[in-house]
Amino acid sequence: MNTSGIQLELTAEDEAKLGGEHGPGVAMAMRLVVALARISQAPRLIDIESAHIDGCLYHGQAGLDFVEKLVGLGARVAVPTTLNVASLDLLHPGVVRLSPAESRAAQRLMDAYVAIGARATWTCAPYQLAGRPTAGTDIAWAESNAIVFANSALGARTARYGDFVDICAAVTGRAPFAGLHVIENRVPTIELDCSSIPDRVLDSPAAWAALGFAVGRRVGEEVAILTGITPSLVDEDRLKALGATAASSGGVALFHVAGATPEAIIAANSWPPPGTRCVEITAETLRAARDELSTAAVGDRLDAVSLGTPHFSLTEFAELAASLHDGEAFAPSCTVWISTSREMLGLARDNGYARTCEQAGARLIVDTCTYLVPVLSDTVRTAMTTSGKWAWYAPANMQIDVAFGTLAECITSARSGRVTRDDSAWS
Repeated sequence: MNTSGIQLELTAEDEAKLGGEHGPGVAMAMRLVVALARISQAPRLIDIESAHIDGCLYHGQAGLDFVEKLVGLGARVAVPTTLNVASLDLLHPGVVRLSPAESRAAQRLMDAYVAIGARATWTCAPYQLAGRPTAGTDIAWAESNAIVFANSALGARTARYGDFVDICAAVTGRAPFAGLHVIENRVPTIELDCSSIPDRVLDSPAAWAALGFAVGRRVGEEVAILTGITPSLVDEDRLKALGATAASSGGVALFHVAGATPEAIIAANSWPPPGTRCVEITAETLRAARDELSTAAVGDRLDAVSLGTPHFSLTEFAELAASLHDGEAFAPSCTVWISTSREMLGLARDNGYARTCEQAGARLIVDTCTYLVPVLSDTVRTAMTTSGKWAWYAPANMQIDVAFGTLAECITSARSGRVTRDDSAWS
């Protein structure tokens, strides 16, 4: 949609918020929302039904100052608001190795967001929680994987909101009518033909993460529709894996899967639009993505495995627990970490999955992320993961080598203490 030259029209209520009639905190937040709307050349602002805040990790004084300023001005969120991962695991003190000063600042940041009325969810997967948005609703979500999942798997509508703008949208309950809030901007502009990929290859979330890597590399910030995939293979954990990696290797905020995702089902007879350029994605493409996401070699000593980026779901806990039913423990030299939300951990404990994982030697962590804060031992040189996002960021963030693979490959490797590969899963 071309909004060039369009003047922003504010409602009387918008003007009241901007003018301070709802308090100085709302006025401060509204100034930022209006500034973004003008930069985006949005014609108006729209109501949002929920927000997800990304700026919960302590990166420095500026982020803390901003939210504490809002708190001091009496701001409160106007819509249901969830919080992304933070720098501390509040349920397992001491797991994150920060200095006392950093820990205090991180705690202050978390406290400030709760003081403003947001839910203490501390998860990068708010879509796993009750009360998630429904198709066609406008929301203001930050965190790249949350954005792409909400747009793609749920059919909700959010732009790619970043730090500061997300909390301001939550406080005002308003967002610019621009970007992916506009229906015309959600139509696919490129087709990715996946029909040559065997179903058995796509029968793994890791294959979908590799697919996401290929999607991100090929489409950048465009809206893609994936065709030729058997709809019964599509589930939320696989869409999560695809979206998280596509948003990391590219700038993907929305994709569609023909016959499977909400908007693609509705537009089944008209998408992809006539003349849409088409790119083929093959099993060889996925293997190449797997290899590019791996800096470690088969046979290398394995020090750690990291599961759950984005956060581990209950279904993933069940699958992992079933794989560990024989009771064989992980090698003492390899620590397996499972990152999840406190709500999913509670359900996993209720169902006995967490106990099975712990009996095998896994360690559980909530509220944060293992590639963003110091959790893994500083002696770790090689780690393995099922997450394309973790594999993409960890080598640079942590200065370690990473092997990317399926859950079965990770379990086998963790038990042997060496990186192992089952190429039959990828061919």
